[in-house]
Amino acid sequence: MAAEAQKVPAGKPPILRIKDLKVSFDTPDGEVHAVTGLDFELAHGETLAIVGESGSGKSQTAMAIMGLLAENGTASGAAIFDDQDLMQLSQDELNEVRGKEISMIFQDPMTALNPYLTIEKQMIEVIMHHQGLGREEARAHAVEMLRAVRIADPEERIHDYPHQYSGGMRQRVLIAMGLLCEPQLLIADEPTTALDVTVQAQIIHLIAELRQKSSMSIIIITHDLAVVADIADHIIVMYAGQMVERGTARDIFYRPQHPYTQGLLRSVPRLDRVGGTALQAIPGNPPNPVSVPAGCRFRDRCEFAQDACKEDPPLRETDDGRASRCVLEMDREVSR
Repeated sequence: MAAEAQKVPAGKPPILRIKDLKVSFDTPDGEVHAVTGLDFELAHGETLAIVGESGSGKSQTAMAIMGLLAENGTASGAAIFDDQDLMQLSQDELNEVRGKEISMIFQDPMTALNPYLTIEKQMIEVIMHHQGLGREEARAHAVEMLRAVRIADPEERIHDYPHQYSGGMRQRVLIAMGLLCEPQLLIADEPTTALDVTVQAQIIHLIAELRQKSSMSIIIITHDLAVVADIADHIIVMYAGQMVERGTARDIFYRPQHPYTQGLLRSVPRLDRVGGTALQAIPGNPPNPVSVPAGCRFRDRCEFAQDACKEDPPLRETDDGRASRCVLEMDREVSR
């Protein structure tokens, strides 16, 4: 499971508390409820993975926290970071937090980086704005960050434009930019989606290494459970805008409780499967977000569906922090 990060003093309050987060969008087809009533906490130095299919609400959760929702989006609830509610801050106040206290790595480096500016220009502007350094000091710091994320010949490559980098190198640049101001919280939204398997492993290993060297907290968002197996401390599984399961990485991988989590795990390639064994895809499709059916949102795709699932399932929680939004008894024996 996840590599051990630097120790954080016991009793220190969470760095981030999300309370009853709701995100919706006005569309020509009606109101889309992307996130409905999400609650979680993130400890100092912890890595939390938020996992789910496309449309589950995981990326919109990050966008709401950062105040970066699209114009037709609205968010309610609370996002308490360092004793201040990010949801109540003005755009100017958020701009002071973003990049300095909280950084975000976006999933598409070609759209996140400005193709018309050199890497040097894009990096030093962030440093000069948030840290007040002069141009030469900012450039030296930028070079060191590129070296830290293993960009070869950073003194030369810093003058290049984004298109002169490979996909994996562009993602490393985004990580370097996210760490320029030594943020307390790093949010990585699908940081390996467009990369091949080898480069994916390199990027995840790099994030894990950087986390070990600091007390930085990380939220990593992905549709692929396998990506976070070795980096996450805790995992939240989302489906159709709701959290359906929460637990430690070990619990999620070895004792999954919600049928959706079990389905995700069965669809992940594994080396211990007998040769030629086909992956087990989850049947059906997620519900239409404009008209989500009553009751359990996973009901129509679930092998364990029963009459009780026609009512909204409770979020069952245990004393050790586990949770499952299902009528089935927790801690039962499950097969994978």
